[in-house]
Amino acid sequence: MADSPLFAPLTAPVVRPLRWIGLALAALIAAIGAGFGFAQGAPTQYVIFTTAATFTLTLWLWNGFFVRWIAETSLLSRAAAERAGRQISARAALRGFISGNKGVLAGLAILIVGFIILSLTLTGFLTWANLVTALFLAASLVFTTVTSRAFGDNRSAFIGLMVLGTMFIVASLHVQGFFSGANIKSMLVFAAFLGIATVGQTLVALLGGLDLSIPFLIGSSNVGLLYLIGLGIPSPIAVILALVVGTAIGFLNGLLSFPLQGQALIVTLGVGFATSGLTQILTSIGSSFAGNVFGEVPKWLSNFAAMNGVTFGIAIPPVIFVWIAVAIALIFGLKNTVYGRYLYALGGNRTSAQRIRISERRYWYGVFTISGFSSALTGSLLLGSSGGGFIGVGDPYLFTTLAAVVIGGTSLLGGHGGYGFTVIGVLVLQVLTAFLVGIGLKFEWQQFIYGLLILPMVALYARSPHIRTQI
Repeated sequence: MADSPLFAPLTAPVVRPLRWIGLALAALIAAIGAGFGFAQGAPTQYVIFTTAATFTLTLWLWNGFFVRWIAETSLLSRAAAERAGRQISARAALRGFISGNKGVLAGLAILIVGFIILSLTLTGFLTWANLVTALFLAASLVFTTVTSRAFGDNRSAFIGLMVLGTMFIVASLHVQGFFSGANIKSMLVFAAFLGIATVGQTLVALLGGLDLSIPFLIGSSNVGLLYLIGLGIPSPIAVILALVVGTAIGFLNGLLSFPLQGQALIVTLGVGFATSGLTQILTSIGSSFAGNVFGEVPKWLSNFAAMNGVTFGIAIPPVIFVWIAVAIALIFGLKNTVYGRYLYALGGNRTSAQRIRISERRYWYGVFTISGFSSALTGSLLLGSSGGGFIGVGDPYLFTTLAAVVIGGTSLLGGHGGYGFTVIGVLVLQVLTAFLVGIGLKFEWQQFIYGLLILPMVALYARSPHIRTQI
């Protein structure tokens, strides 16, 4: 341990001046914070305490992570150069550090520039809370980048958890009541809907495909279920029928897309459009409304999925517990059953899997069938939550199911990831959504920020070689 570059004395010329830079930076940030505190009329004792805490925290983060991060990179570069029989200058070491950490340095630069621009253009933006938030984001970025290198195959899960924790803390600082029990329950309910909808998308992605019919099946089952109940069919039977139809359409997706895997996106999109259109035709017969069905939702279904639902006397909707059970079963099953291992094998290298007689056709049909079932189940549960049938209820899930899979770290090329990764992605998206709604951002801005979140996450995961290149 003592010989590790991380614990070596920080005497490299490239990092020695950083101690003084950190001291000056900590003093500057603490002074700015104190100025804001006094300007806003905060009590003197509070200002003194927060100033001291800010100075100490900034200096600790700088020396404990940023300087050691540079030192580690610099010393490793020097060790590599010495093994190659040549010397390396401090300037060359610095260039090597910058070249090897372009991503995080670019992220820090964007964060600093963005904060400065917002402070100059938005009245009232330059506040103590926003300054602390910017510092916290910068520290989290550096800490996550440095630490994630030690997690190997679980790097994406660690990054996702760090992003989740960072966003939750930031949201708690800026949105009153974000940490309340009512808000957490609300986030978990919506996360449960998205989590169930992403079951199929995750399995399809593990095999190297994508299912774009999910939002259309969600909307169709939502409308179709209430239509069946309105015809007088008992609600439990109507739910079973909706699930059977969704499962059958999922199987049809697999059947049609298997011989056309290069065009599977188009095939599933076409099936989704056809299903949505046919559902609207059938449910609008004798009515002047298309895409909407009006009726009374059964109380048991509302209790199951609505925010005021109760589970065995506990004021928590059963849908949350259902999602937890599904997540545990899938995480365990994918890692510890023959089906799960064969699914990873096919997604990683189909040629090798076929040589040991794993049926690609059977697994392709299976994951799309499960996707159809989970989509229909999501649409049925959303009926209990909303209380009315609407064909467009699944529209947001076209983007969010893909986003949750990508943000979680499951490879869209297949063979890497899993539902545990997707659960992290679901929670990240839900916390982000609740935060953006809490600060009053409109839906189009939410979509924009989702995209900004996905890009760096994909860039981080894409740096790891795919399993196919290792076989």
